[in-house]
Amino acid sequence: MLVRLALDWTPNTNHTGFYVAIAQGLYQKAGLEVQMITPDQDNYQTTPAKRVAQGLADLAIDPSESVISYQINGLPLVAVATLLARDASTIATLQRSGIERPSQLEGKIYGSYNARYEDEIIRQMMRNDGAQGQFSTRKPDRLSLWQALLDQQVDATWIFHPWEGVEALTTGIALNEFGLADYGIPYGYSPILTATSDWATQHATPLRQFLEATSQGFRFAVEQPDQAASLLWQTANQASLRDLNFLQQSQRVVSSYYLNELGQWGWMDGAIWQQFINWLLERKLLKDKTGAPIEQMDAGKLFTNEYLPARGVPTQD
Repeated sequence: MLVRLALDWTPNTNHTGFYVAIAQGLYQKAGLEVQMITPDQDNYQTTPAKRVAQGLADLAIDPSESVISYQINGLPLVAVATLLARDASTIATLQRSGIERPSQLEGKIYGSYNARYEDEIIRQMMRNDGAQGQFSTRKPDRLSLWQALLDQQVDATWIFHPWEGVEALTTGIALNEFGLADYGIPYGYSPILTATSDWATQHATPLRQFLEATSQGFRFAVEQPDQAASLLWQTANQASLRDLNFLQQSQRVVSSYYLNELGQWGWMDGAIWQQFINWLLERKLLKDKTGAPIEQMDAGKLFTNEYLPARGVPTQD
């Protein structure tokens, strides 16, 4: 069976488990052919969630915000796994800017991805740190945001610590990084693996097989990060993956985020989903099709662990 997976970015160490599973023939052994759809194929014009909605992909890698938005608008997109067990993103500034905490972003320029709820998250982080939450935004092309920070065109932006954070470390760029949870923001899972609930129900067996093989790929990356990074580099064959040494360093960092405290890959905690939903509801950020604020939402409808393998990483005696 063919399974089409739409990636959120070009291949990187968030995706290593998928490429390990391809390289080791794990999908093939399960009777699956996996087609990776990368966003550079149309210059990031079509989001992964939209590819699923349009029937151009079966599975997509998205932020949790996409599931929330699509369900509000009537498409039963559901998370079937999380790639990371906890948030690995931060808000970053250059140390030489002197901005050492979110409150110091008052009146500064934030480099925005123009993502759902992004500006409100930044504003609330600043307020929670004692500021009024006033800042301006600049929205360059999403691929240019990191460079915009380095060139000081913006004062801060949202980064993925195991990627840009490692790049900064390896190139001698000193950063200040602010974790969302450290400033009272109960951010949800991201990135996550999503499908429509109809597709998941109709293809329950191959979905379980896909997630079992994928789980093995991610567990391999935990146990052997350098070799896993090499498999990503070789198998993805992506022009953006030029530096194997950097990939291995990134892999060593991100592999520590793959598994939960029980050694399971992909499993999601309903409390984490609900805390983020409640935070959005309290700020009236969730609106129905008429624009009216939504008063309540059951986070249990946004995700399922039903298709995931139960076992975690085998313990070593």
